[in-house]
Amino acid sequence: MSDATAAAPEAAAKDKDKAKQEPAAKGGSKKLLIIIAAAVLVLGGGGAGAFFFMHKSAADEEVSADSGEGEQADAKDTKKEKGKAKGKKDKKGKAAEPKLPAIYVEFQPPFVVNFDAKGVMRFLQVSMQVMTRDHETSELIKLHDPKIRNNMLLLLGSQTLDTISTMEAKEELRKKALETIVKIVDDEGGEGKQVEDLFFTSFVMQ
Repeated sequence: MSDATAAAPEAAAKDKDKAKQEPAAKGGSKKLLIIIAAAVLVLGGGGAGAFFFMHKSAADEEVSADSGEGEQADAKDTKKEKGKAKGKKDKKGKAAEPKLPAIYVEFQPPFVVNFDAKGVMRFLQVSMQVMTRDHETSELIKLHDPKIRNNMLLLLGSQTLDTISTMEAKEELRKKALETIVKIVDDEGGEGKQVEDLFFTSFVMQ
């Protein structure tokens, strides 16, 4: 047997081994590519997830900040409303107290006096009411009604036609009548300043 004949089977065997190794190498390369691609996908997905969560956290922080600012604004508005609810303040900066209901004390019967009208005797009939917001003062006025009537009749009886014939004269008489009652309240242990006003509810001359 020649050398060429002996070498032929060996070459054929080497070709078979090479053919087997090439598919294995190709298979290994494919597996390596798949692993690399999977790793890239995993890393890419992780990066996307991290970006998503970081972006979401930043958005949440912005929302929280906006919410905090809103709560602070609401707190300021609440304080303002509470400040208003406390009531208005007077010129001195003190809180003004709410006024109590007015109490009117009427003098009955009306005051009737005669006065001189240039040599002619005339009659004057006046109905009055005083206003206060203090219950004790109103009771004090009622209690001293006789003294008030006496002093008021003396005041009205001293008038003349000139002192009661005009609007200005009537207003001046009204102020004097108020001062008369305020003085009596003070003299009797009350607070004259609690008598706020006096009104003529009827004023008739004959």
